[in-house]
Amino acid sequence: MEKEEIHLIIEVQRKFFASGRTFEPEYRLEILKKLRSLIILHEQDIVDALWKDFHKPEFEVIATESRFVIKELNNAIRNLRKWMRTERVYTPVVHFIARSYIIPQPYGQVLILSPWNFPFQLAFMPLIGALAAGNCVILKVSSQVPYISGVIETILKGLPVELVALINGDHTINDYLLVQKFDYIFFTGSPRVGKHVMRKAAENLTPVSLELGGKNPCVVAADARLDFAARRIAWGKLINCGQTCVSPDYVLIDKRVKDEFLDLISEEVKKFYGGQPEKSEHFARVISAENVHRLNGLMKSGEIVTGGTSNAKTRYVAPTIIKNVKPDDPVMQEEIFGPVLPVIDFEDFEEVYDIIERNPKPLSTYIFTGSKKLVREFLRRTRSGNAAVNETVMQIASPYLPYGGVGTSGMGRYHGRNSFKTFSNLRSVLVKSNLLDIWLRYPPYSKIKTKIVSFLMR
Repeated sequence: MEKEEIHLIIEVQRKFFASGRTFEPEYRLEILKKLRSLIILHEQDIVDALWKDFHKPEFEVIATESRFVIKELNNAIRNLRKWMRTERVYTPVVHFIARSYIIPQPYGQVLILSPWNFPFQLAFMPLIGALAAGNCVILKVSSQVPYISGVIETILKGLPVELVALINGDHTINDYLLVQKFDYIFFTGSPRVGKHVMRKAAENLTPVSLELGGKNPCVVAADARLDFAARRIAWGKLINCGQTCVSPDYVLIDKRVKDEFLDLISEEVKKFYGGQPEKSEHFARVISAENVHRLNGLMKSGEIVTGGTSNAKTRYVAPTIIKNVKPDDPVMQEEIFGPVLPVIDFEDFEEVYDIIERNPKPLSTYIFTGSKKLVREFLRRTRSGNAAVNETVMQIASPYLPYGGVGTSGMGRYHGRNSFKTFSNLRSVLVKSNLLDIWLRYPPYSKIKTKIVSFLMR
């Protein structure tokens, strides 16, 4: 898309927002319902496109892309009028006589920059929140997933371009968009690019949400239900070929149960994908040959338990478990973002906390244990955007849990009502009565006035 065309679309959207149409709840609901119908209509196209882009199984498309989004739409449609209500709040006595309330208002024009790993879900989830809140949206999708980008374009053609417009192109288009004046920017991607987005946003003092990633630790205690832990960790790691920002990045396991766990998780991988995962229809592919080469380098750490093979031509990397990994090995120095799982054993939990603290704050932390005391200690001593106990990944599937990172894993929260709040300016309003005008705050001041104020503002 030419830059002149992009500039024209931006101007058209600004004028449309100024008309006030998006402030109407009926209009927002109409758009959300139409979007839901369009997604359902094109659901098979979504499945086909993601298979072509990176061999994504139909089950994973339905569970983590199309129906994930439809569920979010249903929640927004069902609750939008409630979310839009003016919220009365307590008014301190010092403001007597007055009332206070909060009005959620749209920011205006929003830029959403979505990634390639869950290209449908991570484009539409923030889009739903932005539209529900009454904003106009410019959506930029990744050029690495051309087939699903085409389906997204087809879907969005069913909505007014003055409300939401899809932009295609390479990173130069991203840079062009980032120098434009938007009212809010929502970015999902790597911490490296997130820093660039934040620098550009700072030039216009534009508020941002950054949904990034990190090295998510997964701790397995000696008292864990090992068969469940192995199955849930294997699934959480290997869904979408490990290209999931909340997937377990590495396992820290009690030395006493390490060997049993390694046998169990190897067996689970075989149950999932058979003896030849490359031929399985249930295992996705890495996004590019470049990433295959990067993952090959990381697999040189430690000792391979299972997997370890790859094919850059078909973008295949086998589900790989690595043992005898050291905290200083290359595989522990970056987010893996692929189907490679390093396993490190420990003797006491001080080692666990020390290894986790070596890395920047992760997006997710996981622990498998039957001890409530250990869970409380783990949640107290670690920091992350979200966490799960005896589970992986599934914490992001609840619209009632805010989703987002902390520190280098991101900032801002969304999903469910939190998406609506993220894309709304929560405008504070104080309404003062004209029945009285109390003399207390006006000069000249006196000791009695000071004492009264001190009492009222306890």
